[in-house]
Amino acid sequence: MEILLRKEYKGLGEAGTVLKVKDGFARNFLIPQGIAYLASDNNKKRYENDLKQKGWRKERDKQKAEELAKVLENISCTISVQVGEEDKLFGSVTSQNIADALKEQGHEIDKRKILLEEPIKSLGIYSVTIKLHQDVDAAVKVWVVKE
Repeated sequence: MEILLRKEYKGLGEAGTVLKVKDGFARNFLIPQGIAYLASDNNKKRYENDLKQKGWRKERDKQKAEELAKVLENISCTISVQVGEEDKLFGSVTSQNIADALKEQGHEIDKRKILLEEPIKSLGIYSVTIKLHQDVDAAVKVWVVKE
């Protein structure tokens, strides 16, 4: 049976490749899992249409991320923490704390997109990078102050 791969699949090939596989493998695994289409003219057009839509979605998402990056560049968030002797923090400031501070300002950012090499463990001003899109990063100023 000839199939058209929708996605790259290890051992078979890259997306868009037309190849022959056993009927059972195609009917029972590749097609139901959404990895391949039957290789017909209609499905080839369908695959090309899917590629166009993915490109449009990716471009739209990138534009939204760029707009959000412009907004975030002008934002600074303040996180107040408890400190002990010699201004040592009790605990640390994590990406979750920064995400919560941004949420209070009306910006819903997933904590996994906030890139911290290690948690912040001292008072000061930090520039924190946020990965909004594959090609778009934003820097937010984070002020860590004592309560």
